[in-house]
Amino acid sequence: MEFFIDLMTNGLLVGLMYALVAVGFVLIYKATSIINFAQGDLVMFAGYGAAVMLGLRGLPLWLMVLILCLGMVALGFVLERGILRPMVGQPLVSVIMVTIGLSFVLQGLVAIVWGAGTRKLELPVPLAPYVVGPVFISPINVVAAVIALVFLIAFGLFFTRSRLGVAMRAVADDQQAAMVVGIRVSRVFALSWAIAGLAAAAGGIIWGNMLGASSLLSLVGLKVFPVVILGGLDSIGGAIVGGLILGAVESVAAGYLDPYVGGGTKDFIPYVLMILVLFIRPYGIWGHETIERV
Repeated sequence: MEFFIDLMTNGLLVGLMYALVAVGFVLIYKATSIINFAQGDLVMFAGYGAAVMLGLRGLPLWLMVLILCLGMVALGFVLERGILRPMVGQPLVSVIMVTIGLSFVLQGLVAIVWGAGTRKLELPVPLAPYVVGPVFISPINVVAAVIALVFLIAFGLFFTRSRLGVAMRAVADDQQAAMVVGIRVSRVFALSWAIAGLAAAAGGIIWGNMLGASSLLSLVGLKVFPVVILGGLDSIGGAIVGGLILGAVESVAAGYLDPYVGGGTKDFIPYVLMILVLFIRPYGIWGHETIERV
């Protein structure tokens, strides 16, 4: 029982980190109906940027975080304005292929600018685990989960308390009705990409510290995709709950199954869970079911 509690606790902490990256997927899909396959590469880009800036002598951590967040917000605006907006009105498959192409462009750009090697992204976090009863908790997991939770709460308050957040929700519900009442849909599209860039900045710092800043960091996007499917592509709350569920499931599964299968359970169990959910609820557990008359 103690082993199970230990696995669940650490799994839920990791699940919050998954949820933070998943919110970037959901935001863009809710506003634009586009699945952004480059979200993981934005996380990788942010991770490299953070690692490079931390390597500069005399640059304090808070200033690095501020510069990175502003830079990723600006990058989100540029990508939406320069690449995605000209694709408005084009077939959905074409737009999705553009995001896939953007993914490879970002990977190539990182390799050209900063090289293909792994860069260290070390945060001032102790290495010794916290011991709470029978549970051993990694300090970086706690710090990362707190950062993710702060961002998720901030996003939630933004969507429910601010005028821009309400406008984004209106556009997500009905773009034509939002335009009728005077909401500039194009501005909401740009804002959704900017916020997705902000989520990628936080994800890049968190995952870059845990895994190192490398091209493999882009795989976080693929790892998070089952979270989005599980919770529902258009549900921010579903992304959060889905991240917690996936983090707990993969941690427990790895803890009990890895000794028998030789490891690697975490690499495939999220996709097994995703397939099972798609069989039962193709639109996700908390996703909006769309019924079309034919």
